[in-house]
Amino acid sequence: MDSELKEEIPVHEEFILCGGVETQVLKCGPWTDLFNDQSVKRPKLLIFIIPGNPGFSAFYVPFAKALYSLTNRRFPVWTISHAGHALAPKDKKILTSEDSNAQEIKDIYGLNGQIEHKLAFLRTHVPKDMKLVLIGHSIGSYFTLQMLKRVPELLVIRAFLLFPTIERMSESPNGRIATPLLCRFRYVLYVTGYLLLKLCPEKIKSLLIRRCLQLMNLENEFSPLNVLEPFCLANAAYLGGQEMMEVVKRDDETIKEHLSKLTFYYGTIDPWCPKEYYEDIKKDFPEGDIQLAEKNIPHAFIIRFNQEVASMIADSLKDDLSKM
Repeated sequence: MDSELKEEIPVHEEFILCGGVETQVLKCGPWTDLFNDQSVKRPKLLIFIIPGNPGFSAFYVPFAKALYSLTNRRFPVWTISHAGHALAPKDKKILTSEDSNAQEIKDIYGLNGQIEHKLAFLRTHVPKDMKLVLIGHSIGSYFTLQMLKRVPELLVIRAFLLFPTIERMSESPNGRIATPLLCRFRYVLYVTGYLLLKLCPEKIKSLLIRRCLQLMNLENEFSPLNVLEPFCLANAAYLGGQEMMEVVKRDDETIKEHLSKLTFYYGTIDPWCPKEYYEDIKKDFPEGDIQLAEKNIPHAFIIRFNQEVASMIADSLKDDLSKM
């Protein structure tokens, strides 16, 4: 099935200005402009993927393709990079279609700015009458909850929170290691990364990335060179530091308000949101759709478990999509 997905499913890449920042958007399916497409064939729903950190949208292409195929190729599946996590190649045109009346997004590379960045994209690139399925992975789950809270008028019919880092991040097994690195020694990381990577020739970077993608079974047509770009890595570290400090208390009020449309998907071996977090939220919201992965699917499911997670989402959406 993997070869079928790679060969037959179109994926369109765009670099746009969103909140004044270069942003990569990968669009799975034949629809590239939902605003200006007034035909009867225009889809009524968009599946929108919000990545974890680092927010390299290219990593999510195999997952997006699997999901597009499993939903019978009826709906576009779009993935957006985080602000400052993607830079356009020199020969790539950057599209500008921002709202001239939009306010500047403060601290756009930080936690709050990234949420506003996603909302700004939806305002300028997705019609208001378009129904949405939001899929947040890791910190993308936190962004998803905040988007529902800040703009309740969004026509979100379902939201999937995959391996959700929505509470006690610094207390998690990985958080205890990451917190001192990202909060106390952030500038040491910046300088080290700059010295190691800035002087590295582009050909060597490209070779290293392709080799790593092969080892992770993550080959796709969009080589994420930003993985080794000091500017993007610094922004990922900056966001990570804010995650450790600010993602502490679970937003039970927002969860309660939107519980009927939420699906939580936890892992059994996840050092970012351990099993006890699943047990706690399951106890507090027994009527919610809160699932624990049957297989030992890691937090970074996009490395080898795209098909399994996409199948879970597609099965959950069957009833909703049958009405579209």
